Amino acid sequence: MRICVSLCFLLLITSCYSPERNCQEFKTGTFSYEALVGTEVLTTVFVRTDTLEIDYFQNKSDTSSIRWINDCEYIVQKINPKNRAEQKAIHMKILTTQNNTYLFEYNIVGDSKKQKGTAKKIN
Repeated sequence: MRICVSLCFLLLITSCYSPERNCQEFKTGTFSYEALVGTEVLTTVFVRTDTLEIDYFQNKSDTSSIRWINDCEYIVQKINPKNRAEQKAIHMKILTTQNNTYLFEYNIVGDSKKQKGTAKKIN
């Protein structure tokens, strides 16, 4: 009986846990994102406003428009795409937030393959 009560209590505690998701704090600002490309870790810095995102990568900048779906999801579309792949919109979703970082997943709109990353707010 004691084990049953303990298991029920444990189940109750863990089922009520939901990760922090304070997306409002991450809608605008300056962020950095690191990605492993081959054997190198490369850093992208991006500045996001309510409607624009400017990416700075390897001494080049690129501007995209942003359309927020809700507080934690938005669509990114390059303003001046250089090829057909850059014309495709990307769906971004903030999954969790913690201190000055957030975990996100993203995919090309219409594609079911999703990838994850972590961004850090630096300003």
